[in-house]
Amino acid sequence: MPTVVCFGDSNTHGMDPVTMGRFPRDVRWPGVLAAELAGTADVIEEGLNGRTTIWDDPYLEGRSARPYLLPCLRSHAPVDVLVVMLGTNDLKSIFGRAAHEIAAGAGALVELALTSGTGPEGGPPQVLLVAPPRLGEITEHAELWGFGAAREAAERLPALYAAVADMKGAAFLDAAALVGGDPADGVHLGAHDHGILGRAIARAVRELL
Repeated sequence: MPTVVCFGDSNTHGMDPVTMGRFPRDVRWPGVLAAELAGTADVIEEGLNGRTTIWDDPYLEGRSARPYLLPCLRSHAPVDVLVVMLGTNDLKSIFGRAAHEIAAGAGALVELALTSGTGPEGGPPQVLLVAPPRLGEITEHAELWGFGAAREAAERLPALYAAVADMKGAAFLDAAALVGGDPADGVHLGAHDHGILGRAIARAVRELL
């Protein structure tokens, strides 16, 4: 059975914006994806709160995706489809990154995956690059996390991610056109949006499989 790896940050991990806990497996979007693909693919969740594309967080260890992605793919190989949804945390003021730099970080991960040899028969996995969900209204929580001035860069990411996917030969989905940060904190998806995103990603993954 094909393997689909969902690689992302707290919105893949399933952080509940109200309780700050974790949504149940069947609520968070990888769980919705698994239900949609039941009997046709195995879905593996690889979400980590605070994960960035390639930037090291001075406050949180192990948050850069780059050094972990290859071991992750090797541990789950052969991987038929890798779904990458990262970039939200790159918007934090502590990193000071422009939109094009964040997109380049996502592109570096796509390139790493496509040259990993972790797909079927030692080839590359197919990659679905997902532009991050749009930010909601900036709350005190969001400002504390460093998202106070992130909106302008965030709004440029979908077009840049689409261009990166096209250049690298990956599939693309714009989550910002579908879902956004819950009013409770402005960053994390609510339960309803997890369902919308999971079903949209399922449609995209079916086309790749």
